Amino acid sequence: MSDSTRPKTITLVSNDEVLIVVERQTAKLSLTLANMLEDLQPDAKVVVPIPNVNGEVLKKIFKWCEHHKDDPPEVIPDYRRMIADIEYWDQKFLQVDEKMLYDIFMASNYLDIKPLLDVCCKTVANMIQGKSPEEIRKTLNIPDDLTADDLS
Repeated sequence: MSDSTRPKTITLVSNDEVLIVVERQTAKLSLTLANMLEDLQPDAKVVVPIPNVNGEVLKKIFKWCEHHKDDPPEVIPDYRRMIADIEYWDQKFLQVDEKMLYDIFMASNYLDIKPLLDVCCKTVANMIQGKSPEEIRKTLNIPDDLTADDLS
C-alpha cells in the first residue's frame, strides 16, 4: 500500500470510552504506541485501548504531542540543563491543578513519552524547590507519618 493510501491516523480509546483520533506521526511520540505500530500491517486501521488513562488526560497529552511532533529528537539528553528551563508553551500547558499534573505525569510514563515526562518532572521540581520538608509534603499531599523517634 502506498503512503498516500495508508491510514494516517489511529484511534485511541480511553478507560472512560472517549475516542481520540491521532495522526500516526504524532502517536509515535509515545514509544509504546510507536512499537505497537511497527508490529502492525501498514494498511491496518488501528484502534488502541488505553486502559490506564481517562479521556480528559489523553486529550491533553496528545495536544502536547501534536505541538511537539516536529521537535528534533534529543540525541544525548543534557541533564545539566536548568530545572527551570521549560519552554513557555509547556509552562502554560502544565498550569493545571495538582491532580491533572499527576495524571499527566503517570500517563506520560505509562505511554513512554519521555520528553513530556521530563517536563512534568521539571515542573514538580520547580514546585518544591526551596521548600521545607513540611511544605513539600503539603504540596505533594504526602502524609506526615514520621514518629518522634524517626525525627530524632
